[in-house]
Amino acid sequence: MLEYLKTIFAFDESSPLLFTQFYFWAFFAIVYAVFSLIHSKRLLRNAFLFFVSLFFYYKTSGLFLFILLFVTCSDFLIAKRIDACQRVGWRRFWLTASVVIDLGLLCYFKYAYFFTHMVNDLLGTQFEVYDVFAWAGNQLVGQPVFNVDQIVLPVGISFFIFQVISYTADVYMRKVKPVRNILDFGFYVSFFPQLVAGPIVRASDFIPQLYRPFNLSRRQFGLAVFWILNGLLKKILLSDFVAVNFVDRVFDSPLLFGGFENFAALIGYSLQVYADFSGYTDIAIGVAMLMGFYLPKNFNSPYKAPNASNFWKRWHISLSRWLQNYLYIPLGGNRNASFGTFFWIFVFALVTFVLTGSIWVGGALLSVALIVGLVAWLMPKRRKSIIANLNAFITMLLGGMWHGASWNFIIWGGLNGLGMIVYKFWRDWNWHIRIAVLTLLVAALCVMRSLYPGPVWNLFTVWGGIILAVSLVRYLYWLFHGRHAFSWIANAWAILQTFVFISFTRLFFRSGSNLDPETANQVAWDTAKNMVHQIGSPWNLEQIPDICQTYWNVFLMIVLGMIIHWLPDRFKRQYRMTFAMMPIPLIMLCVVLVVFVVYQFVTADLQPFIYFQF
Repeated sequence: MLEYLKTIFAFDESSPLLFTQFYFWAFFAIVYAVFSLIHSKRLLRNAFLFFVSLFFYYKTSGLFLFILLFVTCSDFLIAKRIDACQRVGWRRFWLTASVVIDLGLLCYFKYAYFFTHMVNDLLGTQFEVYDVFAWAGNQLVGQPVFNVDQIVLPVGISFFIFQVISYTADVYMRKVKPVRNILDFGFYVSFFPQLVAGPIVRASDFIPQLYRPFNLSRRQFGLAVFWILNGLLKKILLSDFVAVNFVDRVFDSPLLFGGFENFAALIGYSLQVYADFSGYTDIAIGVAMLMGFYLPKNFNSPYKAPNASNFWKRWHISLSRWLQNYLYIPLGGNRNASFGTFFWIFVFALVTFVLTGSIWVGGALLSVALIVGLVAWLMPKRRKSIIANLNAFITMLLGGMWHGASWNFIIWGGLNGLGMIVYKFWRDWNWHIRIAVLTLLVAALCVMRSLYPGPVWNLFTVWGGIILAVSLVRYLYWLFHGRHAFSWIANAWAILQTFVFISFTRLFFRSGSNLDPETANQVAWDTAKNMVHQIGSPWNLEQIPDICQTYWNVFLMIVLGMIIHWLPDRFKRQYRMTFAMMPIPLIMLCVVLVVFVVYQFVTADLQPFIYFQF
């Protein structure tokens, strides 16, 4: 019995509580049974959910629970001081203290290897990372229990750190009053459905729910069950099945596969990461709804986006809004440049120099920034637009670094920022300018391909040629005064073009994930380079039918997943509501069928959610 209890209550690194495990649903069943008895007693309900959330995080991350408790207590007390102070200077001091503490913890755990590497490269030193928290733990217990030579990233630290920063910032801006009871605040910070992978919940959206009485209508119950089943099907059938049976194999050894397989793996990864992350969010929304709490929508059919800007309004919406509210706008937004704008330009130039080892590359980045600033100064009418684009680009670079201090993540963020800027220019140009620019660009790519033959120039030239050919057709249609008859074709082409662009940027995102921080940069860069080499090399078209036959089940799942994703929103809303209003026995039958189907697809080794690493 003692061994059994130890298994239940002790932390096991190899068996964290995952939504895809039976143990989680047994845990939730017990929690919900107790919750059903006390849901009418607000303080007791919130306290109970706070403590079970702490238990959930302990089972997921072990003693990193103390980091969560520390930021909970720290920001609870600091927010009270901010609210109590009347002088702006003191309010700003306490807000700065909160941000420094929270970001200090995040940077220590997430960027220690990066900063150590940067200092060693700049100064020629041989520093190594040292886990001071592990050292303190060893001192506390009196023996070397914890490894001090490696810093492990706590699960979900980026999410709950950003959440508490949004709380203190909202208190500072008087958008929300500070929470009176630390148990209520602890519940807001640690609510277990969204704790380790979001969505990032703003205080102004969630804190009012702490004081509302429990309410769960018949329709809300049906919707909650739908979201849970929908998330499980996404995670197991689409994400894990596609990853284990195809995508992971290609990314692990891209040179063993041809260009078509590497390209298919990129497309498959786009579906995998969406199904994985949105599947987690769907389950989190459903579980929270069963307890009468509502989490914000985090995805809105992102692969329906006709441009990169619209994509980031649909993908990881809570992070995009956080970056907009607490980074882009403080940088100056679309109004003007701030000290932060120039500070981050310098920082990224330094980061580029360190990661590339070339002072010329870092200097080139600074030179481009100076030229952009000079153009903005000399062109007052365009200044606002230029500054807005510059701040947006910096925000996307920082969004890339939020995912990890790796050259690949910075490239990924930069490409997304560049895609947003290019779209804005394209939108403002007339068709004559568009065709002229595209023609010059494709001509330049052809020259580069001729002077420096290589897969990367093959790749860019082919895709540039396709875009130019389609744009010429649209240009001719425009010249002959065509307007709306085939607008849906133009929209479909824009969506396809955006999807391919986003999928290509994911090459750098996926290559930088799940790696040892000490070797991440080199391994990630090699993986990305090898995949670009394979995709840009000539394809053996005769082998494609055999490849499709070999992986027919994976490709079928990818096609079905994308078809479902691209279904009209109205149709999705209709079948969601139809499910929610079905008789309870029929809903329970659907639950049994979904669990049976999911069980058939479960792999021997359950795949952790991708965003746990962030």
